[in-house]
Amino acid sequence: MSGDEIEQGDKLTPADFEGVTSHRHCTDVLCTLLLWIMWLSMTGLGIYAYQNGDYRLILYPLDYAGNVCGTDYGNHDMREYPYLYYVNDFAGGVCVKECPAIEELTDPYTLITYDGLYRTNNSFVTTDQIAIADYSKSNNSLSCTEELCYPDPSDPKSAYTSYGVNKGQGFAWFALDSYEVLWRCVVSDDAKQALYDVATTNETDTTVAPSDFLAETLIPENQVTEAFKGGYNFYSNLYGDLWTSRYYILGIGFGVSLVLGFTYAFMLRIPGVLSFMVWASVFMSIAIFFVAGWYAGETAAAWAAADPPTFTEDEIKAATYGSYVLYGIGGLLVLLFLFMRKRIQLAMGCVKETSKAIIAMPIIILFPVIQALGFMVFMIIWSVYAVNLASMGEFSTYSVTAGPISISVRSFEFSDFVKQCGWYLLFCFFWSGQFILAMGEIVFAMAVSKWYFCRDKDEIGNLTVIKSATTSIWYHSGTAAFGSLLIAIIKLIRAFIAYLQKKAEEMDSSIAKAILCCFQCCFWCLEKCMKFLNKNAYIQTAIFGTAFCTSAKEAFFLILRNAMRIASITYVSGGVMFVGKVFITSMTTGLAYIAISQQIGDELYSIIGPLVFIAFIAWFIAGMFMGVYDMGIATILQCFVADEEMFDDDQMYAEGALKSWVDSHG
Repeated sequence: MSGDEIEQGDKLTPADFEGVTSHRHCTDVLCTLLLWIMWLSMTGLGIYAYQNGDYRLILYPLDYAGNVCGTDYGNHDMREYPYLYYVNDFAGGVCVKECPAIEELTDPYTLITYDGLYRTNNSFVTTDQIAIADYSKSNNSLSCTEELCYPDPSDPKSAYTSYGVNKGQGFAWFALDSYEVLWRCVVSDDAKQALYDVATTNETDTTVAPSDFLAETLIPENQVTEAFKGGYNFYSNLYGDLWTSRYYILGIGFGVSLVLGFTYAFMLRIPGVLSFMVWASVFMSIAIFFVAGWYAGETAAAWAAADPPTFTEDEIKAATYGSYVLYGIGGLLVLLFLFMRKRIQLAMGCVKETSKAIIAMPIIILFPVIQALGFMVFMIIWSVYAVNLASMGEFSTYSVTAGPISISVRSFEFSDFVKQCGWYLLFCFFWSGQFILAMGEIVFAMAVSKWYFCRDKDEIGNLTVIKSATTSIWYHSGTAAFGSLLIAIIKLIRAFIAYLQKKAEEMDSSIAKAILCCFQCCFWCLEKCMKFLNKNAYIQTAIFGTAFCTSAKEAFFLILRNAMRIASITYVSGGVMFVGKVFITSMTTGLAYIAISQQIGDELYSIIGPLVFIAFIAWFIAGMFMGVYDMGIATILQCFVADEEMFDDDQMYAEGALKSWVDSHG
């Protein structure tokens, strides 16, 4: 028996233990210093990038001649021409004053070229409608002639296959109706179809299929692979939909999910409401998927029955298959919740105990919002640094030969120094983000453990949370830095493996892809194990004030001695957290679907992209609020087993209800 422990019956108890220790010292100070050094070096790197980079290169589009549209960067002042109209699939384009808005959708007799507008006698679009910057002094400018761009002035098909247009691999492209997305002119689907109809009128040549042609006309046919063409078309449509629905994504994705998350977490703390909330959430979550599946099926049937048809066969099939997928997810949830029904019922007991702590300290519900605000502030600063660093590349020019002409193509390359700085900035992001989460876990664990190890629960209140926050930041920021550093290193290794996986994919090396996939899986498991160990180490630090390594060791052996009870109770209580996240996510996504489809559904290529993005945001927000209960359950369980090992039944801090519940269900 050590000198700092006393014997109480068959129990070993710290000699000065009277609840959560008040005798603390700064832990893991070296890691605190390393964290500050990291932040200072990141700031220095950000200042260097700000002084030597230009964020406009990243945020604004670059034309074929190396000018940034909408700015005075480059050889020509383009401030009056903020938008980029793509001319070929090499991302070569010209700066225009406004994205072309053509009522007839397309003017196949007018070409937008590296040297301005080229108009035939049949053109109806005027130079006032499409104002292009002056490229007459550009070294890489190419001009259209009848021979190069329009061999037969009455036949648009001759222009499409000419050297100048070259099916999208030349220096000219047709004037098409478009809309602006992030200062890029994106061709509308109707304009693509209109151009296809004109370019293939009275032609028996079927070398260009409608689906291929429509894919070509966003940014035309790719010279390298068909996959790139389809991929670019997909991402361009996705970006366009996200930009069009940006206010709904922010308002519903963040706003509604925050309200639902806060309300759900707040309601769980009310006695007698927990069972109703959990089971109502289960049934509503399942119902949302079945209702959405029914609605998608009815919509597909209405589209198919429309005369004349207003939607393509692919869109009708997508809606039909989407309804099947929604029905399938609903069915899987039915089976899952049937399997987990007893476990969910048992888990409610542990959540009720956590609710008692939250009732005593209601301000703790707001802590995820404070964490989110802190992370948002860091993200704003980090994003400024990252954007400026990403602009520190160098331009290089190479030529692409198309028949008798040579087209100049610009590329943006980074030096080894900039690449290394990018990896370091990514590491700073991982460490800082994990540090914010770790500090939140320590603060929460300290507040809950103070509630647990208190004989008179009336002494606990909102002030306990405030004192826990100040104590944790002052004494244990080093411990949070230590644990978050380990996670950040693992995440950086995983990011580098993902980079190597991408390279292996480009080289089409099956052996390399298999090996790297195994490494990625191993480090993913390691990250999960470290997060679990860190969380329990933070609880030990919150209770006893020990450093990270000591806390991790004590937490590991404490859990090992009580592995079955902690594992089973943690597992079943996780079911309640899962139900809450599914409910918040599905409700938010369902409301978003109704709002977006009714308000701007006709303006979107597909509603799926914005909904997936909103669901991702809602799941993240729901995780923050459910994390309050998750951390509370973990803290109370660890407090209980530590309490049980230190004291006899009549001296334990645990209340009778908790002891009987754990004995019955643990």
